[in-house]
Amino acid sequence: MAKVQISKGKFAGIQGCADERGVIAASAMDQRGSLQKAIGKAKGSEATDDELIQFKVAVSSIITPHASAILLDPEYGLPAAKARAEGRGLLLAYEKTGYDVTVKGRLPDLLPEWSVYRLKEAGATAIKILLYYNPFDEESINVIKHAFIERVGAECTANDIPFFLEPVCYDDNYDAKGLDFARRKPEYVTRYMEEFSKPQYAVDVLKVEVPVNVEYVEGMSVFKGGEAAYSKQEAITHFRDAASVSTKPFIYLSAGVTDEVFRETLELAAEADTPFSGVLCGRATWQDGIPIFGAQGLPALEAWLKDRGVQNTKLLNEVLTKGAKPWWTIYGGKENIEVV
Repeated sequence: MAKVQISKGKFAGIQGCADERGVIAASAMDQRGSLQKAIGKAKGSEATDDELIQFKVAVSSIITPHASAILLDPEYGLPAAKARAEGRGLLLAYEKTGYDVTVKGRLPDLLPEWSVYRLKEAGATAIKILLYYNPFDEESINVIKHAFIERVGAECTANDIPFFLEPVCYDDNYDAKGLDFARRKPEYVTRYMEEFSKPQYAVDVLKVEVPVNVEYVEGMSVFKGGEAAYSKQEAITHFRDAASVSTKPFIYLSAGVTDEVFRETLELAAEADTPFSGVLCGRATWQDGIPIFGAQGLPALEAWLKDRGVQNTKLLNEVLTKGAKPWWTIYGGKENIEVV
């Protein structure tokens, strides 16, 4: 295998988000609108900006001693960035939360008062973008998204900082949680992993969904019953097929499932022997703390995080120790990287 050249800043940034093994065991806490709604629902009145900040600071300060990095947003997350454990990486989100529902295609947009330069100045170790993506969408929609990612990639390259891309598949013609979309999901995930591995996007790490809906995998504890979309062996094949097209390191996101389900999902990925290099795990770790925070306040949340939140993170780390591979595995090993 020919040597792969990676710039000093990008190499240091990816390493800065990983543990000593080269595995990215990162926590995600960049939720904004969805978290505000969840806290508001739990307390029975609208959540304030200060409550959002308090929640993020608590998660960051208590969970990051057991994580390699944390993903935050620059709108509410900068105090939490300062509260993270020493030596932990900081990924900062660059996209606006949500999308304009009045415009077709779930088009992405950037935070207007931020740039990659400014995020780096604010302490970012890496930049993250979430992109809703349907590989079978109209060409006029996807050409906009491709150009958007090319621009962000170029901006990250110019500032010599890693670019983590999080594509999330969708199709407005199907129920995202239904059986029909579950059957299509493997192809959607495989297609976007192949697309955004292309060099023009300058993506350094892909943060991806697992290529199956685990609620439709026969034999898994979370299987809904009724008609399955895939057998366990078919699910393993889908994991391998999606992984095989990526030429970039990739990590899995938890996508809002419970911590138990996410761990079981990662065990399936490990059984498939995919070269996944870790996780960016958000809600699976801390979502059960939201009703506690809403009903009982900050001290109760902190107590829950120190008990169950830390336990969730440690159990996840145990799965990563068994299944995840160093981020340089996809390049043929650390010795096959030339830092320039």
